[in-house]
Amino acid sequence: MSSAVWLITGASNGMGLSFSLRALKAGHKVVGAMRNPTRAAEAVKAIESQGGKVVQLDMTESQSSIREKVEAAEKIYGKIDVLAVLPGMRARRSGTIVNISSIAGQDGLPTCSVYAGSKFALEGLSESLAREVAEWNINVLIVEPGQFRTNFLRGSVTNEKGLPEHEKDTPVGNTMKHFHELEGSQRGDPDKLADRVFEVVTGEGEAGALKGKILRLPLGKDCLARLDAKIAKLKSDVEASRAIAESTDL
Repeated sequence: MSSAVWLITGASNGMGLSFSLRALKAGHKVVGAMRNPTRAAEAVKAIESQGGKVVQLDMTESQSSIREKVEAAEKIYGKIDVLAVLPGMRARRSGTIVNISSIAGQDGLPTCSVYAGSKFALEGLSESLAREVAEWNINVLIVEPGQFRTNFLRGSVTNEKGLPEHEKDTPVGNTMKHFHELEGSQRGDPDKLADRVFEVVTGEGEAGALKGKILRLPLGKDCLARLDAKIAKLKSDVEASRAIAESTDL
């Protein structure tokens, strides 16, 4: 893949920063979007020192404000090849939209109902979008990370008083305890994740053969284990209810 222009949201830390630096390392152009660049001085310096650009963009702003800022970002390099800028992508009949989901978008754990709900919604949106934009040669990739060593768990909001007594030794309490113990010891390497995503998008390297061939990219051994269990349960449910399902047609 020749040098492309990447618009990467959440570039101030974690996976977004890893994606930005990986693309810049390969000689691509990057526009890193952050909600508050002044509070992410180190990330701004890291991106700009490698030749990238940083813009302020908060996805909770009004649609018109987001549109204006995306158009301004597009003007920096004259185009955007990777991420969601559909008008320009349609006009050029090319581009890639990478949506970062989670294994939670396939398998919701206790305590994660709101987060899992948002990721299930993102996956449904991405599936439909992929079918809508395929005729313009635009690819959609859903990335499903498992447990990676970012600041995600550290930034979780918890009750400073701890769990109420009735929640201890329940699925909710046990999951909260697991998350607390897991912080800082996740096996997933966010830089390797960025490598694999970059390779699938560009068609280069270890994962390059997957370019354009998959909708979902699960990453991490823990992710695969949970996906395998989910698929097995889905198959079991379908077979158990097959006769009932077939009985409802006119």
